[in-house]
Amino acid sequence: MTSTNKLPALGLALALAACQQQAPDNAVAPAENAASAASDSAAPAPPAPAAPPAEPATGDSTPAPGPAGNEAAAPAPTTPPLTDRAERSETGARALLLDFARAIELKRFSQAYALLSPADRKRWSRADFTNIFKDLGKIMVAVPTGTLEGAAGSLYYSAPVTITSTDKDGRPVRIEGEAVLRRVNDVDGATPAQLRWRFDKVTLDWTH
Repeated sequence: MTSTNKLPALGLALALAACQQQAPDNAVAPAENAASAASDSAAPAPPAPAAPPAEPATGDSTPAPGPAGNEAAAPAPTTPPLTDRAERSETGARALLLDFARAIELKRFSQAYALLSPADRKRWSRADFTNIFKDLGKIMVAVPTGTLEGAAGSLYYSAPVTITSTDKDGRPVRIEGEAVLRRVNDVDGATPAQLRWRFDKVTLDWTH
């Protein structure tokens, strides 16, 4: 009788022991679930604010000039407008000659070519005129004060032209010549166009 009553009691004790061993493993699950839920419910970090747009450049930071020989660039600057009287004087002749010199210095060869007389444009094609300055570096044009004289109902202004530069190998280049400008003298019946200075002849010769 005594040994028979002990068997159920022993089975109950073993069952309780098994439950106690599983308890720590089961206790971890709620903690892990809570951490996972907290992670899932966390709000995403806000994106970094965008950088403000760059301010436009100011001051003297203007674009550099275009490459040499770029005919699409801005035209060469011209002298301020003259009064009718000044335009017909030696001042007007000098102003036109300086426009020609500046156009060559800035390599606006098409603009310089357009100032030539019809006879010179026939002697030089546009390509021939441009080839005079082909592969030159920085160009300097000197046009000293010329002389004014009248003949056969016209006024002529003549001035020497000296062009200096370097070739593609760095060797010095010198081109010398003369520019002759002409206009009709102040005679009755002369039109405004005839009274304006224009190029009559230009010579340009390589000296070295």
